Amino acid sequence: QVQLVESGGGLVQPGESLRLSCAASGMIFRVNTMGWYRQAPGKEREFVARITDGGITYTNSVKGRFTVSRDNAKNTVYLQMNSLKVDDTAVYYCNAAIRRYSSIDVFENYWGQGTQVTVSS
Repeated sequence: QVQLVESGGGLVQPGESLRLSCAASGMIFRVNTMGWYRQAPGKEREFVARITDGGITYTNSVKGRFTVSRDNAKNTVYLQMNSLKVDDTAVYYCNAAIRRYSSIDVFENYWGQGTQVTVSS
């Protein structure tokens, strides 16, 4: 079994910062792409950021404010969120493409259960 667990969410005021973490554990041979999505109340889930061998990608609304990074030895991805806005309020979900077996070249997409980020004055 593979599990992704997010942490670091909370309640902050506009302009403050948070750092989210997501650790993958379980039956893992190799982790490829890792990234973040978010879902605000009444809206569909949207892409936020991802990091892979090919580079880093952000959605336009977070460019210059958010930074995604990873620690391959720990199978962990981070999202540093600065200058937070009220519109950033959402449940943030970690996702990762994971190869479970050394003998089977198949990558599967996994999701965490989410961590709440609330930006309010």
